[in-house]
Formats: sequence, structure tokens, C-alpha cells
Amino acid sequence: MSRPLAVVAVGGNALIQSDRHNSIPDQYQAVIETVEHVVEMIEAGWDLVLSHGNGPQVGFILRRSELAVEEVAPVPLDYAVGDTQGAIGYMFQKALHNELQRRGIQRPVVALVTQTLVSADDVAFRHPSKPVGAFFDHQTALDRQQKLGWTVMEDAGRGWRRTVPSPAPLEIIEREVIGQLLAQGCIVIACGGGGIPVVRDEHQQLQGVEAVIDKDLASALLAEQLGADLLMIPTGVEQVAINFGTPQQQWLDTLSIEQAQQLLQQGQFGAGSMQPKIEAILGFVMHSQQQGKNGQGLITSPQAIKAALNHQTGTWIKS
Repeated sequence: MSRPLAVVAVGGNALIQSDRHNSIPDQYQAVIETVEHVVEMIEAGWDLVLSHGNGPQVGFILRRSELAVEEVAPVPLDYAVGDTQGAIGYMFQKALHNELQRRGIQRPVVALVTQTLVSADDVAFRHPSKPVGAFFDHQTALDRQQKLGWTVMEDAGRGWRRTVPSPAPLEIIEREVIGQLLAQGCIVIACGGGGIPVVRDEHQQLQGVEAVIDKDLASALLAEQLGADLLMIPTGVEQVAINFGTPQQQWLDTLSIEQAQQLLQQGQFGAGSMQPKIEAILGFVMHSQQQGKNGQGLITSPQAIKAALNHQTGTWIKS
């Protein structure tokens, strides 16, 4: 009997516990703590593809590139995504290997550089809206805009930042390889940072583009293309809430497709936090339903993964 398959999408911010704890060793310690809970899924019999965010880490690379611009050539954005796939993938690969070995579980772990196809005609390329990199005062941001051709925006009262396109993911280029690795019993780390954004030219050749892809949407697409049973998004809370932060706050155990759609329309979920997670899972569950399958989505904290899989906490989205 085949094992059920889960795609687990860990956020890049989950590796940065505070502004004072953002070094590589600090990030690796956060990975170790997350992996302890993820391995409980493997121990319970799940096959696993782990994806991860990379927003802060790409920001660090771009900032280093800016500071060193007089010494070395700047790092293009698609290469910065590739760099983070390698570095964060290495962290998860090592931590997973060590935790599996500690528990006496023999499963190979593979981190795969992954490309995600987008459309060169995506409207996002005409309206870059995804903030990346360091914060600047208004004048510095305008100077960068004029000197480097950036688009910039004010970001939630914290300062001005460069903005880049965030096109919709269309295809995970390495999906067949990922499937083959899973069939061989591997635990796969893939689609880091939403995947390296690429387009096909007129000769069907892949070309990298200056963009970033939403990690949750790309993970949902990967889950669809692999026919996964579960898309899990670990986050900072055990459950999703409506009327968050008010006396009417209510934690949610289970949402149907219809209930999730209704709450999204009501604006119950933060546009920069919970909303994209709900939208990604909703898209996956609806696609699974259309394929005659029973794929489900789960949002919970890393520490609560085991309890959530036993339906003791977490927020489930089901057809």
C-alpha cells in the first residue's frame, strides 16, 4: 500500500526568529526545531515534499550585492533565488538527515534546484508590486529608482523598498523528477522560494527573469501536479481565526470550500499574511475535487503538526 503524500510549505520568515537572531547559525537552529516536528509526519508514514520561503534571505543577498557593487557584479534576482534554494535546501537536507538518523529511520533526503515556469505576458511584469530587499528612506529610494531603474513603494509604514514582479506559477519544470525521487523513497526539498522564475522563449528555451513567485501558490501547484493528498502550510499560529484581534475572535477547526470562499470575500484574512495561504490551499483543494480526489489543506504551527494531523488542533480546508 502506497504512503500518503504531503507537500509542506515552510515560510522563510519561520527561519528568522528575531532581528537579533538572523545569522546563518540562528537560521539553521530554527530549521532544526521545525524539522523535529516535520519528521513526526515521516515517522507516521507520510511521503513528503518540503518547500520553503526565502523572502528575508533573498533580501540579505540583494543587500550584500548593493553594499559590494563597487567590488563585484550585482546578483540578478533569479540567481539570488537559486542561491537561497541551495543554502536553505542544504540546511533542511542536513537537519532532516540528522533527525531521521537519530530516530533510526532510513530515508534518503534530496534538495533539488527547482524552476517554475511563468508567462512573459503576465500582468505582474507591467506592475511590479512585491517588496524585496532592504528598507530605505524616501529620498534614497527615489535615487535608486532613478539610478538603477527600480520601481519602489512604501511598505506598511516601515520605509521604502524595491518592488519586483510576482507572476503566477504555471508549471513546476522538475515535477517529473520530483515524482521519480518520491517513488524511490526519497524525502524531497523542492520549489524553494516558489521556484526560480523562468519563461520559454520562441525556441522553447528556458530563460530566467527578474521576479519572485509566491511560495504558497507554487507549493499548491506542485501539490496539484504531484496529486498530493495534503498541502500543509506551517505558520505562526496553531489555527486560523476570524475577527482576529477583536473580542469576537473565533478560531476555526474546519472550513469547507464554500465557507473559505465566503470568508475571503468578507476580507477576514490579512492580505499579507493569512489570505495568500487560504487562497493557495483553496485552489489545491478545488483542483483535487475536480480530479475526483480528496486532497485537503491544513494550516497550523510547526509545533502543533502532530496534534493537527490527529485533528486535535489546526485549521483544515476540505471539499
